[in-house]
Amino acid sequence: MSETSSAESKVVGQEHWTRNGDAKLFLWEKSAGHPAGAKGTILFVHGSSMASQPTFDLSVPGRPDSSVMEWFARRGYDTWCVDMEGYGRSTKDRDNNADIARGAEDCFAAASYIQAQRGERKLLVYGISSGALRAALFAQRHPELVQRLALDAMVWTGEGSPTLAERRKKLPEFQAKNRRPIDKAFVYGIFNRDHPGTAEDRTIEAFADAILALDDSVPTGTYVDMCSKLPVVDPEKIAVPTIVMRGQWDGIAGIDDLLAFFKRLPNPDKQFAVMPGISHASFQQKNYLLVYHILLGFFSQPEPVYRG
Repeated sequence: MSETSSAESKVVGQEHWTRNGDAKLFLWEKSAGHPAGAKGTILFVHGSSMASQPTFDLSVPGRPDSSVMEWFARRGYDTWCVDMEGYGRSTKDRDNNADIARGAEDCFAAASYIQAQRGERKLLVYGISSGALRAALFAQRHPELVQRLALDAMVWTGEGSPTLAERRKKLPEFQAKNRRPIDKAFVYGIFNRDHPGTAEDRTIEAFADAILALDDSVPTGTYVDMCSKLPVVDPEKIAVPTIVMRGQWDGIAGIDDLLAFFKRLPNPDKQFAVMPGISHASFQQKNYLLVYHILLGFFSQPEPVYRG
């Protein structure tokens, strides 16, 4: 598909619903009418402090292609995201803190639904921050459902993570309740804690408004897991092709920690990408098109014809 035709493609959004046990999960699909996602089907998995649509289908006036879902849809992909239990439009009233293991189960429920709706094909899966841990655990448990796996801003053991070291000071508070409040100052803090200036204020403002339109609090489970239970995934059991993506200034993802994780991935079809000028929330950074390029290259990479 040419850049001209891709830019002119009409992208359509459609809401879907499925269940993980008693929890009702909201899914959002965007596509440009390509049969069953001609280039592939992508499932985007969000992080600890925001629902899926603000992260992956954001609109920012004057900032072209702020929606990664639309950008990939115009290039022939069927794109999906899902609100984990406790976030956005999904069930929020059950007595749990929506930990990483539960998020991996939500990913399985979403993937099973997508396959039932769009045909039996493996998914291209992208997760960011704790969403990367959810996606990795899902892929570890269900490799038969995953074609390629992208892990962005992930943490493995937590070694060398100043953000987690600071967050652990509030661990008793997170353990004492199932939800924690969020506000606009909190969202700005995501961008200012590591290396201020990596994102434009108008983008942070639009991101914050979109997040807070859906949630004024979010579950504590991923924070508890990342502060006290790491590692929660085993790289040696992730059999699918995998890319590890790490922002240059990311205070969550310690580079030595991730390189140790990367070395243990058994599939030789793997990549490690350091993204210059980027801190934690990749798709909301000034260099977001660089992130799209890296992800497109990995998702569109041909399968090896020789494996030895």
